[in-house]
Amino acid sequence: MTAKALTLLSDLTPPSLERAWLTAPHPSLPIVATCGSDKTVRVYSLTNFRLLSTISGGHKRSVRTCAWKPHVQGESVLATGSFDATVGIWRRWDSYGRAESGDTDGWGLSSDTLNGPGWHNPENQDDEEWRFAVLLDGHDSEVKSLSWSPSGMLLATCSRDKSIWIWEDLDDGDNNFETVAVMQEHEGDVKCVAWHPAEECLASASYDDTIRLWREDVDDWGQVACIKGHTGTVWYVDWEGVDNVPSTTAISGQGAPLSAEWKDQRALSGPRLASCSDDRTVRIWKRQPKEQQVHPQFGSTGIPSIIRPTGTDEIWEEEMVLPQMHELSVYAVAWSKRTGLLASVGADGRIVVYEELFLTVPAHTMSIDPPADAPSTSLRTEWVAIAKLEGAHGIYEINHVAWARRADRGREESNEEVLVTTADDGSIKVWALER
Repeated sequence: MTAKALTLLSDLTPPSLERAWLTAPHPSLPIVATCGSDKTVRVYSLTNFRLLSTISGGHKRSVRTCAWKPHVQGESVLATGSFDATVGIWRRWDSYGRAESGDTDGWGLSSDTLNGPGWHNPENQDDEEWRFAVLLDGHDSEVKSLSWSPSGMLLATCSRDKSIWIWEDLDDGDNNFETVAVMQEHEGDVKCVAWHPAEECLASASYDDTIRLWREDVDDWGQVACIKGHTGTVWYVDWEGVDNVPSTTAISGQGAPLSAEWKDQRALSGPRLASCSDDRTVRIWKRQPKEQQVHPQFGSTGIPSIIRPTGTDEIWEEEMVLPQMHELSVYAVAWSKRTGLLASVGADGRIVVYEELFLTVPAHTMSIDPPADAPSTSLRTEWVAIAKLEGAHGIYEINHVAWARRADRGREESNEEVLVTTADDGSIKVWALER
């Protein structure tokens, strides 16, 4: 596999003067939201890489996390989580200033306005258009991560207080949210929560070195799996895209059959989960299909089987430890839903991009007859590092990485993506991966 290069397209300007924690790409518009220690959220254009809005006044301490609500029409809704133990919900009408020509960026900002010099002037920003809709109060300590469910109706939050809260947006026009569940099984800070891309299944990662999976059963949320494998804090988890298929680059002429067989074999187990840790590894986890699960014997869970929920437990297996490319803690992973590429960043200042490749071996090499139901091909894959960049933000640790749709001015619409990295020095950089 030929190594590829990461090229710096641009910094998002101006940068924050304090630590930047995370960057959240908008689900449909060419904009991103970044949050940091200066208690603000900054919204930047991915067309010209300039600041569009600075959202402030809602939190009293660092804003550690933010996420755009999906499937919202006519406005943008952003959730923010802060070290002040609160969660904020912000709203902004997308029809503001819409140009008659219809040539807008989706926020009602014409391309001339978006690419013009006026955005350098803070007086021209539309901060007042952001409305602080509601404050969700419940956590006892710093909020570390939040995530919207695929439908956008549920918001999961997690905290240093070891708890996970699930809130329901009642969508009643009055910005009312209802607490659906509070889960407290983790034995340490909960660092990250992430919803399954197609199901109401929540993954969480913690200082207790575990990953846990949560589902609703008979109107109550509960843990369905506890994944143990990492030997240090699990900093981040991210789900595979529903339609992901490994690369067929190394297999000439077999792409379509392999892809079809892969999807058939994966249909019952569903998307996989990627995780990264203080133990410097990136790992891939796969759910065992229900009919193949061998449930643990009584006593292994510490809960008598008579009171343990029946039929809800899931078995998750470690499918792969990716090539070890980091020398220090890995803080974030991002699994592209478009290409299947996976990126990781961490305390060593490196960006690493991995690709999963098909390998094929004969399913049966001995002279005996195979079982009647045996597949004709044994599908195997390997992960390879296709790009590595040292010191991407100089001497500073990189806190987060995300894939976003490329939106360079003048470029035609495409599925090409960029990487956005967020670092301790307040800088946010946009990178292109050589094709």
